[in-house]
Amino acid sequence: MAELQHLSPEAHARLANEFKDLTTRGRIDIADKIEEARLLGDLSENGDYHAAKEEQGKMEGRILHLASVLENCEIVEQTSSDSVNPGVVVEIRFEGEKTTEKFLFGSIEERVEGVEVISPGSPIGQALEGGVVGQVVQYEAGAGSLSVEIIAIEA
Repeated sequence: MAELQHLSPEAHARLANEFKDLTTRGRIDIADKIEEARLLGDLSENGDYHAAKEEQGKMEGRILHLASVLENCEIVEQTSSDSVNPGVVVEIRFEGEKTTEKFLFGSIEERVEGVEVISPGSPIGQALEGGVVGQVVQYEAGAGSLSVEIIAIEA
């Protein structure tokens, strides 16, 4: 069973629109490209045909992924930024470090330019979820136990 994804209403709408576009216009466009390439002759040495088939495979993979995300999602409204919940940007400092890092806490489908994503299902995500500013949380990583301090939370 697929992991439950927490999506903002905006991300859900964007993904639903992408899914609809790919399953309608996208499939028609790819079918047209494949048909045009077939008309060029021998398929074994037809680069256009192989490129179109590869594009079709990638698109169908994205369609399957989107269908799974949309089927296994919960739409969450961000009402406050008092604690670490899906959809917030959390600023943390790793133990022993002077600098802080900002991460979007939630689904990879929520990503925004310049901010990496922490999944709620990851070890650090499980430790951070529900945390508040000033709290230090620990989680198990490959190198042992790590601690991070929650510096700020932004909606």
